[in-house]
Amino acid sequence: MMAFSKTIPTARQTIRIVNPLALLLFLGTVLYRRCWLDLLDPFKCQALLNRGHWLDPPAAPHSTLPFQRWQPPGCMLHEYTGKDVRTCLQGQRIVFIGDSTTRQLFWATAKKLNALAAEEEMRAAGKHEDLMFDGGDVAVDFIWDPFLNSSSLRHELLSYLNDEPQQGIDSVLKAGLITVGGGLWYARHFESDSLHHFQDSFDHLAPLLGDPRSSLATLYSPPTAKRRDEAHHVYVSPVQRPFYDVLSPLRAATMTPVKIKPLNEYLFNVSTSKGIKVAWSHSLMTWESEQAYEESGLHVVDNVSIRRVDVLLNMRCNAQLTFSQGYPFDKTCCSAYERKNVIRKRLVLALIAIASIIMGFWTNNQRPTRAVLSNELVQAVGKVVLVLTYCFLADRTQLLNKSQKQFSSQEFIVLCAIVLSLGVLSLRRSVARTVPARNVLSTEQVADHPFLSRDQTDEWKGWMQFVILIYHYTGASSVLRIYQLIRILVASYLFMTGFGHTLFFYQKQDYSLKRSAAVLIRLNMLSCLLPYIMETDYLFYYFAPLISFWYMVVYITMCTSHSRNSSTKFLLFKIGASAVIVTALVRVPTMFEGLFFLLQHTCQIHWNVKEWRFRLQLDSYIVYVGMLAAIFYIKLTDILHAQRFPAHGGAGYLRHHWSKICILSVVFGMSILLGFWYFVHSFTDKFGYNRWVPYMSPFPVIAFVILRNSNRYFRNYYFSIFAWLGRCSLETFVLQFHIWLAADTKGLLSLGVFGRKKTHIEGRHEDLAVLSIIFLWLSWLTADATGTITSWIIDPKRRRHASATDTGALPTKRHELEAISKIAGYPSSRTSPMWKWGQRLYSVWTDRLELRIYSILLVMWLLNMARM
Repeated sequence: MMAFSKTIPTARQTIRIVNPLALLLFLGTVLYRRCWLDLLDPFKCQALLNRGHWLDPPAAPHSTLPFQRWQPPGCMLHEYTGKDVRTCLQGQRIVFIGDSTTRQLFWATAKKLNALAAEEEMRAAGKHEDLMFDGGDVAVDFIWDPFLNSSSLRHELLSYLNDEPQQGIDSVLKAGLITVGGGLWYARHFESDSLHHFQDSFDHLAPLLGDPRSSLATLYSPPTAKRRDEAHHVYVSPVQRPFYDVLSPLRAATMTPVKIKPLNEYLFNVSTSKGIKVAWSHSLMTWESEQAYEESGLHVVDNVSIRRVDVLLNMRCNAQLTFSQGYPFDKTCCSAYERKNVIRKRLVLALIAIASIIMGFWTNNQRPTRAVLSNELVQAVGKVVLVLTYCFLADRTQLLNKSQKQFSSQEFIVLCAIVLSLGVLSLRRSVARTVPARNVLSTEQVADHPFLSRDQTDEWKGWMQFVILIYHYTGASSVLRIYQLIRILVASYLFMTGFGHTLFFYQKQDYSLKRSAAVLIRLNMLSCLLPYIMETDYLFYYFAPLISFWYMVVYITMCTSHSRNSSTKFLLFKIGASAVIVTALVRVPTMFEGLFFLLQHTCQIHWNVKEWRFRLQLDSYIVYVGMLAAIFYIKLTDILHAQRFPAHGGAGYLRHHWSKICILSVVFGMSILLGFWYFVHSFTDKFGYNRWVPYMSPFPVIAFVILRNSNRYFRNYYFSIFAWLGRCSLETFVLQFHIWLAADTKGLLSLGVFGRKKTHIEGRHEDLAVLSIIFLWLSWLTADATGTITSWIIDPKRRRHASATDTGALPTKRHELEAISKIAGYPSSRTSPMWKWGQRLYSVWTDRLELRIYSILLVMWLLNMARM
């Protein structure tokens, strides 16, 4: 096995080989779709109105509640709530005109606004009469007109075209959305000439139903909030196709396919010639699906009615809500991702321009620039700008398609099995480590690695990150058992935070600003940059803030009276006191509310304090368990490696019975895992589990650590592909929000080329393969780049000196810079006051870390204030 594993390329080599192919395939498919498939519908408006399929049809094995997720091609159908409807159509009316199938749309809309009131009114309402529903700021009207020939219908359409308000519930309101649907009564009450009568009625309506402003230019115009407000929002629902097998005998005798099919064929022809917007997706929702109908075979079930209304509301309101509400940007159909504040787009352009200028200076071999910015730093900045730009293009434009998630247990298991197989194939032996020999002046190679070695922790982070990525991709958060596992994995990350930093502070005694700044800048660089580009906020990428918070807790705990850390009792007292204080701060609603209020009014930072407190409470104690584990490990190592120890007492007992203790610890660890497995199965919902997880999560984590380190072979072998991902796990966690998932984690990115004729996941496997390679490659690049930039921020002089040493010819002395400046035609520094002033300012800036940190915070504050 070991010999075979040596022939397998490493994860980094695999990425280097496969990534160019994936990149070429990505660019080719995107260009093909944008320039050919989506040429006439770049913003997915027609796709939303005319096409789609169910992700959860009744026949699907994973479907327990069918007809919940309707998937238009290339975009995500947003499920509208009453709040959303009121925000979009405040002070307006939603009008439905037609027969009983259209009345279902009326009641579905009313239930969105007020479900209880709508249910009461449904029971009291008559069948063949006009209806009105008061939805608060929005009125919903229904006009009974099964033959589509009433004066009320014509008057309503004329008033809409002339922009005239009509009488609503309590006042005069303008119609913001009109839907017309009917035709079944022609088939029901006319024998052979049903099509002729339907044509006569519809021909009179066609001039009023068509969009008078429709033109080829409107197809390419971005659907901004203003344009969608001014657009023509009159829609026609096609003639309902019944489920003929269960119709009553009387209806079955008259409502036949021979009569109804020609009605829709005529509707298709006239809509094409007159520019009438027909929601053909309404018909597709019931296509060949008996379960989509009620017992009558004529009307559809509530879920189908609700999704039909959602199609209309997505057409009408997506652009407006995106403009007013912001993230999550999950309203991707018929939307141009327009926002009130243009600072995001300007910042994107500025970043691209800055990167281009820097690259231009470097390419043109401008030595004065190279003296300040090393080659490595320039490349790192370029990589970060590239990744940020790709995040914006992928998740804030229509460059890539977006699709909804739909959990499938089979898909989750298969993906986990693939990852496990790759991990097994990448099994490696850890490189022997160099440690000080007993002779202080020499070193020696030791094959056995210590408890929780670097390879092991990287591997731990890596396989956990793989599972979390699969969890997010498949939408498995609704599955309780998988959710319980993910909570333990997050707790494991925090355990390593407490263990690793406590071990460092105890052994190195380095509490300097330089070290803490390096850790915090490295952790938060992406999470601080992305909100300015993506119009999100810092806490949205909750993992980096969470780790940063607990790092500061560990730092303050260990730094306080750190000269006394050699006293175990004092150290344990500090950890206990810290746990009590932090728990009080987290659970008592005072501190965070005040802090967030201050940030909002001084820095324009709007954070969700409820969500932040929830995140902290879920893992209140696991960090302290990690700290205690680090202290225990240090003391135990001192005992086991001591040259002299008493024959009796605790230390002697440990040394003498260490092998038996190891065996007992393995039995203890396995028992804990089994007991925890039975314990979590006693919960039936997330809420009960979340109340217990802060107290129970340390047990499986400690059990895993014991088992993973119980044997020399376990300690000295690791899975290299997991370790590789573990080294960029922070970047994969953050970047997945925008370049692997879509709509701020609510959906999935898609190339939109593969599997276009499928009925379920539309080529998700092909998309997953291509986009995952690009995602992992960019995460790897970003991890390296942020490390380089962090090192430069912490110590610019060291990075510049290293670059000069590598190139061997880089000028750093003053007279060398002046000579090159003269050759290049620049003003001499001796005669240019601006050059002297700049050199002096830069020298001060590079000498003071505090000044560099203040500069970064000042720039962030200015950007925040610019977003007002």
